Amino acid sequence: MSLKETQKRVDEWINTTGIRYFNELTNTAILMEEVGEVARIMSRRYGEQSFKESDKAVDLGDEMADVLFVLICLANQTGIDLTEAFEKNMQKKTLRDTDRHKNNNKLI
Repeated sequence: MSLKETQKRVDEWINTTGIRYFNELTNTAILMEEVGEVARIMSRRYGEQSFKESDKAVDLGDEMADVLFVLICLANQTGIDLTEAFEKNMQKKTLRDTDRHKNNNKLI
């Protein structure tokens, strides 16, 4: 599924099942909350923190999908075409970082 199709699917879900979008500020707060949940899993799974019993069954992919869903909501609300934004961002990164990572001794 393309980003454009995903944005449309989220919009359709919001306007039927979700009734309406939360406002942009609320969705920004929800996005931070969801990113925090991903960070909690990452710090326990790949970092030095230990899992609490209640965290052992969490699904990292599901938590990442929550982040993506809210980010798409914000894009829809603010008129951002994520396909276009992503393409521009990749061009920017490619121009900016063409030699940067190749010349980074920490990566060799």
